[in-house]
Amino acid sequence: MTPGRPDAQRAKLVRVTEVGTTTEAGALRFGSARGTWVLVGTVLGSGIASLDATVVNLALPRLGSDLHTDFAGLQWVVTGYTLSLASLILVGGALGDRFGRRRVFVVGVAWFAIASLLCGVAPNVGMLVAARVLQGVGGALLTPGSLAILQASFHPDDRARAIGAWSGLGGVTTAIGPFVGGWLIDVASWRWIFFINLPLAAVVVWVAIVHVPESHAAGTGGTGRHGLDVPGALLGALGLAGITDGLIERSWWVGVAGAVLLVVFVVVELRSAMPMLPLSIFRARQFTAANLVTLVVYAGLGAVFFLIGLVLQVALGYSPVEAGVATIPITVLMLALSARAGALAQKIGPRWPMTIGPLVMAAGLLLMTRIEPGVTYATGVLPGVLLFGLGLATTVAPLTATVLAAADVEHAGIASGVNNAVARVGGLLAVSAIPIIAGFHPGGDVPAADLVDGFHVVLVAAAGAITAGGVLAWAQIRSTVLAVATAEEGAPPAPERTPCFHCGADAPPATVYVDASGAGRRQDQPASP
Repeated sequence: MTPGRPDAQRAKLVRVTEVGTTTEAGALRFGSARGTWVLVGTVLGSGIASLDATVVNLALPRLGSDLHTDFAGLQWVVTGYTLSLASLILVGGALGDRFGRRRVFVVGVAWFAIASLLCGVAPNVGMLVAARVLQGVGGALLTPGSLAILQASFHPDDRARAIGAWSGLGGVTTAIGPFVGGWLIDVASWRWIFFINLPLAAVVVWVAIVHVPESHAAGTGGTGRHGLDVPGALLGALGLAGITDGLIERSWWVGVAGAVLLVVFVVVELRSAMPMLPLSIFRARQFTAANLVTLVVYAGLGAVFFLIGLVLQVALGYSPVEAGVATIPITVLMLALSARAGALAQKIGPRWPMTIGPLVMAAGLLLMTRIEPGVTYATGVLPGVLLFGLGLATTVAPLTATVLAAADVEHAGIASGVNNAVARVGGLLAVSAIPIIAGFHPGGDVPAADLVDGFHVVLVAAAGAITAGGVLAWAQIRSTVLAVATAEEGAPPAPERTPCFHCGADAPPATVYVDASGAGRRQDQPASP
């Protein structure tokens, strides 16, 4: 306690400590030493999850042969993880807001590592799917935390740049994944793609504990006094599971039951005092529009990335390493251009990048319809991959920045959780619907010729969905959304009460803290120079 300060100011200083907020919260600059460590920790953490997803898709042919499973079994290996991730990622964001974003992030990374070990030792496809479901729980804890930590830690002027760098640097792990994972699958076993997560997770935990500042949503005090929406979490998970099973197994009554459960989920969330999905946040038009764009774009991505590794290996005879390397240009373009796309969106607004990017992606997918047995990589695969990667790099950072800019920084965890859930649900439903779209016979193996034909049909459908995302962005996204968000964060706190992000009820005015100079500032405002 500083001698001589008024009691009110001392109370405010204590509040900073209780909430876990320091003068760095909302004030870290891009390129500073502490900011770099925060970026490294969040990139590595989210990179573990994205690395695993990339390599698992490459391992599907060998995994299916080793465990004697059919196409539906391969779908469950992917959708089992996505199902638990999509169902619980909202809970993960809320837990981070209430109990500490760094703390929940660390727990998620450790959980993910343990589940990865179980995946690696699974003796059959049933056990592997169960372990993948557990892995998704860990992903639900760590994934929203990575973005929420960036949003809560960096200066408003640097957030879009930090998010762009996070997207681009995340591409490093995705780029390394096909080399390392494909090599492990070739020379050892698909099981090693899960074992490799263990040392990576240990590094992430160390970086997070030593270097990442803690932050909470205002009003929780780090105590987690607010209850969790257990009925909402269960209904959401069961509803998505029912629809997923209905699509994969062609069991329409199960799918209808899942849809009914999701309707009940919405009713429960509307009536809950502390909902898992605070539906009031969708009153913000920019937030809703950006999430609709996310839904259709990531649906297209999910279907394409599930199939392309299978097609290249089963139909074109690529090895796992060759199939992984075939899509490396996508990650290279993401690494080179994502931060620039984020900075460009901050300068000119996200509307143009979010419109042009999906259209370029769709054109790339249509070019990929040239992928078939007998074509060379340079003429049949590379042109579509390059165009698709260019569009993806143009889209991702502006889209993510727009979603987070439309939400209150104090609830960045739940905002990123909603966006991640929407993205995963899009991919989950798309992968589940592949046999219906492609015309594959349920419950059996898919011959190579049928796989290629179905892949082409899925590419056209995915291009249509992603094009719809670009049109929606042009019609609904404002060019000023990022500039307005930054201006509002730098403005003096308003005296009136504002809507609570979680429940829609009135919340106290913005909390004012005292920095080292004794000047008052908002939690999300930078300290005085």
